[in-house]
Amino acid sequence: MKIVVCVKQVPDTNEVKIDPVKGTLIRDGVPSILNPDDANALEAALQVKDEDQDVEVDVLTMGPPQASYMLRECLAMGADNAYLLSDRAFGGADTCATSTTIAAGIRKVGGADLIFAGRQAIDGDTAQVGPQVAERLGLPVVTYVQKIQSMGNGTVTVQRQLEDGYEVIEVQTPCVLTCVKELNDPRYMNIGRIVDACKAEITVWDHNDVGLDPKDCGLNASPTQVFRSFTPPAKGKGEMLAGTIQEMSAALVGKLKEKHYL
Repeated sequence: MKIVVCVKQVPDTNEVKIDPVKGTLIRDGVPSILNPDDANALEAALQVKDEDQDVEVDVLTMGPPQASYMLRECLAMGADNAYLLSDRAFGGADTCATSTTIAAGIRKVGGADLIFAGRQAIDGDTAQVGPQVAERLGLPVVTYVQKIQSMGNGTVTVQRQLEDGYEVIEVQTPCVLTCVKELNDPRYMNIGRIVDACKAEITVWDHNDVGLDPKDCGLNASPTQVFRSFTPPAKGKGEMLAGTIQEMSAALVGKLKEKHYL
């Protein structure tokens, strides 16, 4: 069995700041990390491999050259091969163009029996790339997977997370599964594999390698564009009321009248 895990290097959102004048991200000094939901997706693939050593786990990402550091982290966790889609032609891609490139990369590696991806990336929170990749590959997709119950005989049965519970879905393979953090706890990098990961070859492909025309990827093929990013203004300090319920209720009504809400 061959599994491809789609991963992404993202800025650590705990450290991200936005320039209040330009409305752009301040990237200087902001560390990059493996997208958390993608770590859960990789762990799911590695658990399948733990049960069957004939399983091959490949990780694939689209990004700048420095994304190779994140791929080496994936190799140190247990992945077998790493592929980086890196080309100026891929720059400025929205989810539509990104899914086109990722799908082309998956075709280039020869397809897969299972494709795992995180539910969403913390830098965009769209949750669109996984389903769009499935659409471009003509594969069924199950999103928000919180548990893999069983797999075999060309099917996989999973629990799909809902707001008020879950549903059990059996899907034919090959298929795409997007994973939530409740699925598992990602393992740490294996000390014995860290040195090997540092020496491992990362396969890098550009648009020619995956058979894409520049007009079909990157900014040129992105119907969605971000014109401005901003942080909402800070809220004023809250005020605590004291006294009996009747006194606090009366005080609250009085304050709402002062502000002409009542």
